[in-house]
Amino acid sequence: PTPALDGDGTPFWLGLRAGRLDVQACGECGVLRHPPSPVCRACHSTQTTWTTVSGQAEVWTHTTVHPPTLPAFTDETPYHAYVVRLTEGPFLVVRAERGIDALLPIGTPVEVVAETVGDDIVLPAIRPV
Repeated sequence: PTPALDGDGTPFWLGLRAGRLDVQACGECGVLRHPPSPVCRACHSTQTTWTTVSGQAEVWTHTTVHPPTLPAFTDETPYHAYVVRLTEGPFLVVRAERGIDALLPIGTPVEVVAETVGDDIVLPAIRPV
């Protein structure tokens, strides 16, 4: 499935296409959040901005996805899915960069990169640092 370029997440996906990792920030209190949402969980403001973050992160947890799964992912299973915590605070759900098949242990320092996986499809991925 291709990421939808509509709604609250559009700047995130466009940033990845440009090689940046952009996350949403509250326009009132500055709290960073991901996934994007129309309301700040901290102060309930509807003011939003976007900021580019470092991409430095740590593996927080992981799981291995086995079949059966969604039809679009059947040819790719099993694969590892990770939850990483960015240095700036927000969490992201990602996969490892192509070519990294070994499971990355919890606590591994990683960087989030923009990985092109198809025509106009750029997804966040991680690689160990």
